[in-house]
Amino acid sequence: MTAMAPNARTEPDLSFLLDHTSHVLRTRMAAALGEIGLTARMHCVLVHALEEERTQIQLAEIGDMDKTTMVVTVDALEKAGLAERRPSGTDRRARIIAVTPKGAEVAVESTRIVDRVHAEALAPLPPAEREALLRTLGLLAEDALAIPSGTPRPARRARQ
Repeated sequence: MTAMAPNARTEPDLSFLLDHTSHVLRTRMAAALGEIGLTARMHCVLVHALEEERTQIQLAEIGDMDKTTMVVTVDALEKAGLAERRPSGTDRRARIIAVTPKGAEVAVESTRIVDRVHAEALAPLPPAEREALLRTLGLLAEDALAIPSGTPRPARRARQ
């Protein structure tokens, strides 16, 4: 019995394609947001905290962050004067992340930057292919690739 040669693949290397393009997009996003002193996580917290009153835990879930990362992110936002922790108006035990007026201005600018980086990444595709790619990725994210497998040794996420 012979082993199958690596170049005898019958399917495209989906793992490589998704991982590589995701890595390149994250590095471009980090560089672009870094120009205004933000990280992608800081941007995420700002825009989602502006949408409605949300606790640190809710924002961490939206941004797929662990508690430690969320604390560090909110600390940085507070230090920059972009957000602050406040008691919730609906649950006196909970604390929400409130965006300051300066933070709201920065969120508008960071959203423009994020939209620009995404548009630049998709620019080489004709409009129909762009729409098909986004629709397909959305379907995968909601179904077949929505939940990571529970394995004894989970795959580590790439550092961001």
